[in-house]
Amino acid sequence: MNLGNLKPADGAVQKEGKRVGRGQGSGKGGTATRGHKGAKSRSGYSKKIGFEGGQMPLQRRVPKFGFTNINRKEYKGINLDKLQELVDNKVVADTVTLDTLIENRLVRKNDLVKILGGGELKASLKISVHKFTSSAKAAIEAAGGEAISL
Repeated sequence: MNLGNLKPADGAVQKEGKRVGRGQGSGKGGTATRGHKGAKSRSGYSKKIGFEGGQMPLQRRVPKFGFTNINRKEYKGINLDKLQELVDNKVVADTVTLDTLIENRLVRKNDLVKILGGGELKASLKISVHKFTSSAKAAIEAAGGEAISL
């Protein structure tokens, strides 16, 4: 190896793209590949989201009504019979936490959980989640368990 055959590593040198708008002699002068006239030829142009070339955009065509509360909290409901199923399958023994429900794929890690009163609970469980319906809380305590709100 000597100075005559040194070269950079593969991929280290990348060819610059052809510079546009630098005079007629460059071959890409004049309009600088933007064509003649129109919004796209002007500097500072940026297409609006949903722009359909002047046609009335879909977002403006469809009817809008109602109200969406941005502060709404969405709870994932789990019925008592699902919890009883976990006990029957020997997945849980006496305590049900948020982590237990996540491990068994009943909820995702960022979900808010509410226990609903559907079904029947025979096992005595200590359940700690975000919320309980009054019927679920009564059923859990009737079975000898405990309902703890986070």
